[in-house]
Amino acid sequence: MNIIYAKEYGRRILTKPTLFLAGPTPRSDDVPSWRPEFISILEETGFDGNVCVPEDRDGKFKGSYTDQVEWEHAFLGAADAIVFWVPRNLETMPAFTTNVEFGYYIKSGRVIYGRPLAAPKNKYLDWLYEKETGRGPINSIEALARDTLCLIEWNPKKDGQ
Repeated sequence: MNIIYAKEYGRRILTKPTLFLAGPTPRSDDVPSWRPEFISILEETGFDGNVCVPEDRDGKFKGSYTDQVEWEHAFLGAADAIVFWVPRNLETMPAFTTNVEFGYYIKSGRVIYGRPLAAPKNKYLDWLYEKETGRGPINSIEALARDTLCLIEWNPKKDGQ
């Protein structure tokens, strides 16, 4: 698996498919990121495509806001699938940027979306996802990973990987 972290332009997208892990990013050290769990699930399947992670490799934000959003914009555009996991917490991960990105990309045909049932203030995302895709939101990170691989039609036996 080729993992490309935020602001790593030197790590090129080498193979298809490419996933972008969209959704809220923790802003404090005491709030864990959801992305390592998702990546671990992908590893268990043998997925060997690209995974774009909008977090710094060491988990510590560096650089400017502009550097960050320019990187995100470039790699969101390059992704075959944009995976939104929205474990929104209004105090620690409000997901305001996530809302904008979701609205911007929902009509791309590349969005897959899930959230924990207990996550607040996702009702509009649920409605819009269902309206635009005909699919309901996914309620577990494991199911989201599995369904993402189905969306991109990745099959290790078919792809010879």
